[in-house]
Amino acid sequence: MALPSPSYTITLRVQVPASQRASSTVVAAVADTGAAVTGVDIAHSTSHGLVVDVTCDTVDAEHGERVAAALEEIEGVHVLKWSDSTFLLHLGGKIEVALKSPIKTRRDLSRAYTPGVARVCTAIADNPDDARRLTIKRNTVAVVTDGTAVLGLGDIGPAAALPVMEGKAALFKQFAGVDAWPVCLDTTDTDEIVAIVKAIAPVYGGVNLEDIAAPRCFEIEARLRAELDIPVFHDDQHGTAIVVLAALVNALKVVGKDISRVRIVVSGVGAAGNAIVRLLRAQGAEHIVAFGRSGALRPGAPQDDPHRTWIAEHTNPEGFTGTLREGLVGADVFVGVSAGDILTGADVARMADDAIVFALANPTPEVDPVEASEHAAVVATGRSDHPNQINNVLAFPGLFRGLLDSGATEITDELMRVAALAIAGVVADDELNSAFVIPGVFDHRVAEAVAEAVRTVTGQD
Repeated sequence: MALPSPSYTITLRVQVPASQRASSTVVAAVADTGAAVTGVDIAHSTSHGLVVDVTCDTVDAEHGERVAAALEEIEGVHVLKWSDSTFLLHLGGKIEVALKSPIKTRRDLSRAYTPGVARVCTAIADNPDDARRLTIKRNTVAVVTDGTAVLGLGDIGPAAALPVMEGKAALFKQFAGVDAWPVCLDTTDTDEIVAIVKAIAPVYGGVNLEDIAAPRCFEIEARLRAELDIPVFHDDQHGTAIVVLAALVNALKVVGKDISRVRIVVSGVGAAGNAIVRLLRAQGAEHIVAFGRSGALRPGAPQDDPHRTWIAEHTNPEGFTGTLREGLVGADVFVGVSAGDILTGADVARMADDAIVFALANPTPEVDPVEASEHAAVVATGRSDHPNQINNVLAFPGLFRGLLDSGATEITDELMRVAALAIAGVVADDELNSAFVIPGVFDHRVAEAVAEAVRTVTGQD
């Protein structure tokens, strides 16, 4: 069941009769629609009554319209206007450029720009490595997309992807002090994307690939990693995998199971599923069965691309050929990165005792988390309105902070595995419980722990 969410917060300015009961009547009417009232303010009074601002969380845009309609049905009540808080937050964009050093005098100008800047240009021309020391390169990441796999929206194009890339840049800054900038490309040609990113690379200390559809994302990442001297990271793949591993390490502690012995079912073999399988294997998982749209991948069965072939050859050693539901019977762990509402609580009930369910499809998980929790010991989703949110923001800010600090150029499975263990380690063993296997996204210790782990692995701590 969908619940009211801050993603759909609205504020309604309502004119009501001058009465002691007017505001409470409005609040009750809003609540009756299923909205969650979060604020009531008397804006001002007039000769005709009061003007009241009512703020509430709704389920979706249509729900907001129903709230407004319900208020209009009350005698003497009129909705003057209403606004959507999410759209208001995005007006004019979410990020900006700010100066680190003020330019207030001619002396400031002569150092920051001409003629003094020529000395710095010459120094970099003589020693290109100085670009990291003397420019924004040492702390700047390009957030690159072609808009072909944006959130759960699919191929919506580079312009429509820009709000997401702005948000990513904001998270880099908020959680790790990294200056990131959206680079939304109006092309889906692999060769062209690689060429463009290589051409702009001198400005940046790292590249974060985002929302590029599989399987092109695999080739783009591999080629850029091979051809650039800065780290390249596809967050949809590896950021998700890092946080999944972190949560699973702690969830297994809660239920007292060993990763080498548990049977793991993965639903979804795209970018995220591929990276998750690889990282779970790096941590010692030996019994994984991965399911795509056509069923379980297995050794020897032909696949559509090399990445699915790799999964098929490195998982499902027993050659299981059944459906996802059948594969869940007796499984210890379910990890979903596929589609919403493909399972039920009854399916979870057929898993092993003390099962772990990570239903990460957004905004609708593979299985209702409330139903799943009736049968599984630990349940996690990608949503902020349920316990155990598996969110990539726990990984990528700290990861790039450590990479930029160390000047490292290579992102290995071992580096990502250690980053996952750093996230898991933020939650002490005596704090772990079924509703707390992963730190909260606003826990400042996470980015610091991940950055330190990265610096240690790269030998720069």
